Amino acid sequence: MDWSLQEQITGDNGPLSGKKIIEVNPISGGCIHHAWKITLATGEKFFAKTSSSEHYPILESEAIGLAALNDQINRNYLIIPKPLSLQKLEDTSILILPWIQLLDGNETKLGQGLAMLHKNSSENGQKNFGWGSNAHIGLNPQIGGWRKSWGKCFVELRLRPQIDMAKKWNLYFDREKFEARLIKYFEEHNPEPSLVHGDLWTGNKAIDKNGKGILFDPATWWADREVDIAMSKLFGGFSKQFYEWYEKTWRLPDGHEERVEIYNLYHLLNHANLFGGGYKSRTIESINKINNLLKSY
Repeated sequence: MDWSLQEQITGDNGPLSGKKIIEVNPISGGCIHHAWKITLATGEKFFAKTSSSEHYPILESEAIGLAALNDQINRNYLIIPKPLSLQKLEDTSILILPWIQLLDGNETKLGQGLAMLHKNSSENGQKNFGWGSNAHIGLNPQIGGWRKSWGKCFVELRLRPQIDMAKKWNLYFDREKFEARLIKYFEEHNPEPSLVHGDLWTGNKAIDKNGKGILFDPATWWADREVDIAMSKLFGGFSKQFYEWYEKTWRLPDGHEERVEIYNLYHLLNHANLFGGGYKSRTIESINKINNLLKSY
């Protein structure tokens, strides 16, 4: 973080106006934004994400998602950083969050906390699926809108835009038949909407010093809660305790194992569209597996 940006942050209109920064340390791990640990003369610490001004909508999506998740969590089990400031400065966007020390550890409370988030939001939240505005998953758009039907929401607002983008690398198949089968399949499943993290891979979770679960970097929306469990299995990295205590807190319905492949197709498509490489072949393999699963529909 260069000196001119520090001046903007602590200036009259900056997110830390009037504060004196004594230390700024870069943090690795992100592929879109720069991340920093900011220490003030008072000893207060903050986490900051900076990006170009054109990426302001991506940080805005994250801030909105974090705030929504905070409204639904049980803080005895789960920590989600609450946005403190989001601003577009001269040529930079910056999101400031509380500093939370991320640790590894027992994931019992992480599993319990996620189940409580899903259950509480399902009982007290939206009755439709989707999200109120366009958002982002990585650099790609995550389309806003609402649907009463879970199948139509997942197909029309999630899979279809990614399949359209995949035409650039020549992904072609009988999508109309595929989509119709999926919608019919989900009519039988018929879940209730839950507020989900939406991008739940191992790089977006941690444990705090007291054993509470920590979740961050969401792509939040109202969905079948199984989408979070499915993505946690896409790249691995979640412990046996996580799944065990999720189930003890709110049992998953029958058939959830076979839906893992369906829900992770969204993320495979997104990764293929962003990064190419082996994700393309994995996407095609997944479509073939799902077609086989849905052949009776």
